[in-house]
Amino acid sequence: MYRLLIRPLLYLLPAETAHHLAIGALRLLQLFPFLLRALARFFRPSPKVGVRAMGIDFPSPIGLGAGFDKDGRVFDALGALGFGFVEIGTVTAEGQPGNPKPRLFRLPQDRALLNRMGFNNSGSRSLAERLARRGRKGRPVLGINIGKTKVTPAEEAPSDYAKSAELLAPHADYLVVNVSSPNTPGLRDLQATESLRPILEAVKGAIQRSTGGRKVPLLVKIAPDLSDEDVLLVADLALELELDGIVATNTTIARAGLTTDPAKVDALGAGGLSGAPLKRRSFEVLSLLSERVQGRCVLISAGGIESVQDVQERLARGATLVQIYSSLVYEGPGLPSRLARGLASRSE
Repeated sequence: MYRLLIRPLLYLLPAETAHHLAIGALRLLQLFPFLLRALARFFRPSPKVGVRAMGIDFPSPIGLGAGFDKDGRVFDALGALGFGFVEIGTVTAEGQPGNPKPRLFRLPQDRALLNRMGFNNSGSRSLAERLARRGRKGRPVLGINIGKTKVTPAEEAPSDYAKSAELLAPHADYLVVNVSSPNTPGLRDLQATESLRPILEAVKGAIQRSTGGRKVPLLVKIAPDLSDEDVLLVADLALELELDGIVATNTTIARAGLTTDPAKVDALGAGGLSGAPLKRRSFEVLSLLSERVQGRCVLISAGGIESVQDVQERLARGATLVQIYSSLVYEGPGLPSRLARGLASRSE
């Protein structure tokens, strides 16, 4: 029904309008707890695919990547659809509107999305207050992805990230430091280890101060456009600082290999590309990381994951968990459940 009816109707709308409509539908669903419970029972992953990692029990290794539920408003509904975990954000220390619209585009021929959202969100304090009201009982495994406020100078990035971490760590099952979006000027420069180290150290300190000793795993999210050498340097830093994991990868600024008319792609402007075109490089980065860390930290693989085979290949190559996003737009809300069922059937 999604492919034949719902998707064609959504595609009549601008991509960001369709996204807001989806968020609105999920918020409406959350007004009816009995429907959420029914959905959760229907889509509940098989116990065969459960994963324990970072001290957390994940019902499934298939999670939703950051960017869909930026302000943490619909993670209960998303969890009911069968996701093993939901990562909300990216959220910044101060609220910000993001980049001018239009800023989100579909490339259907390539099963891809192009975005330059610019970390539009209501800010870490607003999110912390919302999560405090919600409480932890009965919710899905929840990751929170934090980024740098656009107007914060690079030299003040550690304190900016630390502010978000201190506010949000008490409500998170895990935290992700995002230094890899291409849509905040200068953000990717923070992936250089000399810039990244003080940020991660500041966030670790903020977590310790704010959680009263509760373990909150910390991960860093990297870009696919890093050189192989820089990928390994980040891996070494993650091991040195005893991070719990690495999320690989964010969107790419590359445009090679697209089947969409290059003139059309150029007309859309700058932004990060996600979806199927990212599959090869994301797998390459996962392979580099897996060989380097040798199981000493968790790897969450993201980028171009569309099928059960994709999931199996990432898990076999060293990922503990995977995340989807763009494929959800093309395949619909039943995708996480289908992937989990496929994994369970292949494990028999």
